[in-house]
This record gives sequence, structure tokens and C-alpha cells, in this order.
Amino acid sequence: MDNDKKKEEEEGEGSGCTEPESDWADLTRECLINILSRLTLEQRWLGPMLVCKSWLQACTDSSLHSSFDVEPHFGINTDSPRWWTPDFERKINSMLRSVVVWSDHCLTSIRTRHCSDLALSFAAERCPNLEVLSIKSCQNVTDVSMAMIAFRCTKLRELDISYCYEISHESLVLIGRNCPNLKVLKRNLMNWLDSSQHFGVVPNEYLNACPQDGDSEAAAIGKYMPYLEHLEIQFSKLSAKGLTLICQGCVNLKYLDLSGCTSLTGRDIANASSNLKVLEIKKPNFYMPRSVYHADRYGHWRLYDERFQTDVFRI
Repeated sequence: MDNDKKKEEEEGEGSGCTEPESDWADLTRECLINILSRLTLEQRWLGPMLVCKSWLQACTDSSLHSSFDVEPHFGINTDSPRWWTPDFERKINSMLRSVVVWSDHCLTSIRTRHCSDLALSFAAERCPNLEVLSIKSCQNVTDVSMAMIAFRCTKLRELDISYCYEISHESLVLIGRNCPNLKVLKRNLMNWLDSSQHFGVVPNEYLNACPQDGDSEAAAIGKYMPYLEHLEIQFSKLSAKGLTLICQGCVNLKYLDLSGCTSLTGRDIANASSNLKVLEIKKPNFYMPRSVYHADRYGHWRLYDERFQTDVFRI
């Protein structure tokens, strides 16, 4: 048996019947780009970009950079103190600026966190076709860069500025005035009722900078964003008056998230939204710790249930 196998190997060598070796260096640029397009942004940055100069150049082709999405890296419910450091912010800024350059004005979607005015202003100048902008938890994004977004990225249809406490209602006014295609707005705040979940992760001074005037933001939304269909304002401090302004101005609204809006009662919500027949509302249905609202304020827990129309307030 061994002799037969040895004979076959010798015959194969003699006849030149060997497997051809694959040479990835011979791939055409078009073929290589096609392969790279099947990888995620993170996979390209950690793999092919480090192979050789030609692969690096292929990875920077504009066709691969219509979108900048690092949101999956951050997970859903996780957070890290490292993400709130200046060093991490510089890295995110550098990545975003690189992709903006490589996109050659073709970038239509940005989903990131912890960038700053520096990178966002750079993107605003070079991304006139931007349609989706999600910049959650950006402690150094202010009205300055948002003004540039409003004036230069007028095709915007989805905006997420959740947990960005340096952005004021003035930015909402500018966005509303200049971006008529805006359909989705997410302006969620962190849970200020129970900040223990952020303790040791988010800087205390940033938590203390939580926007206080929810009615000003509500007025801007209601007046300047009439075509909104999806709105999230978790833990906003708006009052019944602010909610009424939103419902009167945003007549196309189909989804409204009011989780954590403690100033609103079930009656407030019903009265304000009575003119919106197809509206789905996520009401302020949550447990509030005793340290925030003491039981003796209302006398007993049954009044909590009546106020928020929920039966979750049980000890």
C-alpha cells in the first residue's frame, strides 16, 4: 500500500501535476475592493489595512466609505470610563476625519460616540449628502458644530443627539429650519432620577450639566420640526405645556418616547396627544427610588399608580 502511494507521488512530481499557489497580490483592485466591501469597518481597520501598501490604498476607496458606523463597538447597555477620556475622543476624531476624507463627499451616514466639535465640523464641511447623524454621548459637541451641520447638511433625515449636554435648544431651532427632511429625532437624557448606574463611569461634572429647560427644547421641536415621525425624549424635564407644543406642531408624529419624563401625568399625555390618532406613546412607566420621590409626598403608593397609570410601584 505504501509503495503504491509513493509511486503515485513520484508520478505526480514527474508529470508536473502540482496545485497552483494562490497569489493575493495578483488580485485586481476592483476584485479586492469587492472582497473588502464584505467586511465591517472594524474588520478592515484591524486586518487588510495592515497587510501592505496596495491593500491600504484599496481600503481607502471612496466606495467603501458611504457610511461610518462604530456604534456596534459600544454595545447596547455597556459603558466604560475609558470612553470618556480625552485620549479616546482623539482616536474617534481621527477615525472620523479619515473616513470623511476617504469618502470624497459621499458619506451619507455617521453613527459614533465620543467625538468632538473638531471632527464634527470637519465632517459638516465635507459631507453635503449626510442623511443620518448619530453622535450619542459626545461631551464636547456643542452648538458650534451643530450649526455647521444645520447649514451644510440639509439632507439630514435622522438625528440622534442623546446624552449630548452641550447642545442646546438653539441647535434644534437651526436643524428644524434648515433640514426639512428630518423625520427622526432622538434627544434622550441620562437617568437623572437614579444616577448610580452612571457613577464611576460618566464624569460627575458632566452628569450635573444635564439640560434643565425641557420646555424650550419642546417649543423648538414643535415649531420647527413639523414633519417629524419619530421622537425620543427620555428623561426630559418638559412640562405638560411643552408636550402640548410638540403634539400641536408635529402632526405627523407616529412614535413618541416619554420614558422618565416625571413632570407628566397620564392626563397630561392624553390631553396633549388627543389630536394625534395614530401616535404610539411610550409613557413614563418606571420605578422611582424613594430617595427621589418620598412616599409621604403623596401619602401612599396608590397615588403613584394613579399619577402614572401603572402598577409597578410596589415594594
